[in-house]
Amino acid sequence: MPFYVSPEQIIKDKADYARKGIARGRSVVVLQYDGGILFVAENPSRALHKISEIYDRIGFAAVGKYNEFENLRVAGVRLADMRGYAYDRRDVSGRSLANAYAQTLGSIFTETAKPYEVELVVAEVGGQASQDQIYRLTFDGSVADEHGYLAMGGQADAIAEALGIRWRPGLALQEAVRAAVDALAVGSAEAPGPDQLEAAVLERDRPRRTFRRLGADRMAQLLGVPAPGEPAPGVAESPDAPASSEASPQGE
Repeated sequence: MPFYVSPEQIIKDKADYARKGIARGRSVVVLQYDGGILFVAENPSRALHKISEIYDRIGFAAVGKYNEFENLRVAGVRLADMRGYAYDRRDVSGRSLANAYAQTLGSIFTETAKPYEVELVVAEVGGQASQDQIYRLTFDGSVADEHGYLAMGGQADAIAEALGIRWRPGLALQEAVRAAVDALAVGSAEAPGPDQLEAAVLERDRPRRTFRRLGADRMAQLLGVPAPGEPAPGVAESPDAPASSEASPQGE
């Protein structure tokens, strides 16, 4: 016997399904600092990136199912390359990419049985902080124009609240990194270490391609902690360690 399900119930079930999938993902933080836009994510993988470059001054970050947001990232790179080649590189903007993603996500949400379990950020760094653009896109194609900072993924509300206490216009990069990492530690026993983080910046003063990754060593330097593999300050060397060059016999 056929049964009827109202459109409202179908939409609600899809939305609940997508939200649950996104909430299981590790969080991503995006915030403005004095030199551009910073992305920081909890991601111990060195090969599967949650933060990527889309075009010259445009970055991308995502939470949720990797295969789904990776398909969207690749599609965005292709669209940007085609538009830049056919017209001009200046015609590729964060707003146009956000609109394209919104249409794609909206169509998938309404026309398919299973929505994408993803949440995206498309950010474009401008010549001045007031010209920066940060767009947040949800699984149903909704777009929000964000300012200053945002958080996505599990515990996004608590992380955003912690960021709101620390963030202010004109933060230096070191202050921004520490604020982001401390916010990501909300609800955890300790803050994630440099080797558990993926980070990148869109640097305002770079001439063309502004995207630059921050490796574990650079993150450790910004956080003021030992780099991965280095002993903590004050830890004595192992007795089996070779003698330093200062203790070697003269002439060697």
